[in-house]
Amino acid sequence: MSNADIIMRIEGIDKYFGGLHAVDSVTFTVKKGVIKSVIGPNGAGKTTMFNMIAGFETPCNGQVFFNDILITGKKPWQVAEQGVLRTFQNLKLSNHMSVMDNVLLGWHSLGSAGFLDGMFSSPASRREEKNAKDTVLPILEWLNIIDLKDSEVGNLSFGNQRAVELARALASDPSMLLLDEPAAGLNMHETADLAKRIEKIRDQGRTILLVEHDMSLVMDISDEIVVLNFGQKIAEGIPSDIQKNKEVIRIYLGGDGA
Repeated sequence: MSNADIIMRIEGIDKYFGGLHAVDSVTFTVKKGVIKSVIGPNGAGKTTMFNMIAGFETPCNGQVFFNDILITGKKPWQVAEQGVLRTFQNLKLSNHMSVMDNVLLGWHSLGSAGFLDGMFSSPASRREEKNAKDTVLPILEWLNIIDLKDSEVGNLSFGNQRAVELARALASDPSMLLLDEPAAGLNMHETADLAKRIEKIRDQGRTILLVEHDMSLVMDISDEIVVLNFGQKIAEGIPSDIQKNKEVIRIYLGGDGA
C-alpha cells in the first residue's frame, strides 16, 4: 500500500480519564474510498477514539493526520473544514423543521453570503439559496428521500431520519464520514436500507470510518475492520480474517479461541 492510498493516519493516540486508560496507543491507517469499521465491546474506547479524530476530545499522546495535514487539537469545525464530518449515535436533527431545511443546514458551511446579504435578500443571497437547493435536491433523490423533502423530520420513521442525517452530512461535501453507530435503533429492513446507502456513499468515492455494534452490518459492508478491547487494538484486517481471529473470538465474540 502506497502513501497515496492513505487518507488518514492515526498514530499512537492515548486518552486518559483520571486513572482510566480509555484509548491505549492505538495506531492504524484508513485508505481512500473504503469502509473501515471499528468494533469492540462496550467500553472498548471506540467513541472516545472518534471524539479525538473529530476534535471533540484532545489526545493525551499521539497524532491524527488527514491528507497528511495534522488535525490533532483542532476544533470540530476546523476538522470539518478539512473534509472530515462526524455523525452521532443520538440524532442531532431539528425535529420541527422540514427535511429540506435540515439538509440545507449542512450546506450552510459552504456558503459565502454574509448576514446582511441574507437579511435584505441581496442578489448574492438569492444566488446562494438557489445553489444550495440545486445541491441538496439531487442528494435527497440519490438517497431516495426526495418525496419527504417537505415533511417535518419529527414525523419520520427512525430509518428515514438516519437518511436525513446522512443527506445533511453529504451536503457539506466531506471527503470522509465518521459514522457513530448509525444502525442503533433501526429494524432489520431499515438496517438493510442503511447498508445500501453507506455502500453508495463509498462507491461515490468517499471514505467512511464506521463504529457499529451490528456485526451483520459490519461484516456485510466493511472493506477493513479494526477491533478494540479495553482501549487497545487487538486485531485489524479484512472481515473474513477478523471472523477467524482467535483473539477476537475469545475476547469479543465470547468464544474460547480454540
